[in-house]
Amino acid sequence: MRVHRPQAQQPTPPFNAPAARRLRAALGMGPEHVAYGLRASYGLPYATPDLVIAWERGIARPSSPELTALAGVLWCSAGELTGAPRTLREHRVARDLAPEDVAHAVGIDLLAYERMEESGNWRGNERQSTALAKALDLSLPDFVTVTGRDGRLADLLRSAVTTRWGAYVRPVGKLVPLDRGLLETVLEELHTDYQGRMAATLNWGAGPAAIGSGESGQDFLDRVVDHFWTAVRASTY
Repeated sequence: MRVHRPQAQQPTPPFNAPAARRLRAALGMGPEHVAYGLRASYGLPYATPDLVIAWERGIARPSSPELTALAGVLWCSAGELTGAPRTLREHRVARDLAPEDVAHAVGIDLLAYERMEESGNWRGNERQSTALAKALDLSLPDFVTVTGRDGRLADLLRSAVTTRWGAYVRPVGKLVPLDRGLLETVLEELHTDYQGRMAATLNWGAGPAAIGSGESGQDFLDRVVDHFWTAVRASTY
C-alpha cells in the first residue's frame, strides 16, 4: 500500500481508527468515496483510498486538519474520531496548544520541552510537573502515564499483590500522590483479590479449573495498573 502525503507533517492527535471505519460503513461509503470528499470538499489533493484505509487500519494517523476534514466527510464531530490521548504530545494536541504554550506555562526551555515530548521521557521537577498537569488538565492516571511512571507503578503493584502489600504503601505513595489511608485500602483490596485467584489454583490442583484460575491471576498482574485505578475511583466516590 502506497500512501503519499505532504512532506511537512502536522502533529497527529489521538485517533480512533475503528470508529472511522464504523462511521464510514454506516454511511454506505467506500474508502474511495471518503478520499473523493477529502479532495473535492476539503482541498486535500493527496487523499487516496489507500490513505483512508491506512488510517482505518492504524497504519497512519490523520493530522489535526486531516481529522477535521475526515469528520466533515463522515458527518460527525472530530471528537467521535478521537481516541483517548496517551502521550505528552497527544494531550497537548488534543487541547490545541502549541509546544511553546506548554513550555512557557511549565517554565521549561522550548527545545528542552520538545526533546521530552519527542522522547516521551518527562524530566521536569515537582513544581514543573504540577504546572504540566494544570496546563494540560491531566487527571492523576493521565499524569502518571505522561510522566513515564506507569512501568514503575506496575512493578510495585505486582510486588504488593504477590507479597506483603503493606511494605509497598510508601513506595507507591511516592509515585502517586494519594492519601496514605486510601492507598492502604486499595493495596489490601488488590492483594486480597489476587491471592483469592491464586488460592483457587492450589485448591483445584492441576485440572482445567486450576489452569483457568492461573490464567486469571496472570491476567490480573498484566492489568494491575488498570485494577489499581479502578479501585482508587471506587474508594474515592
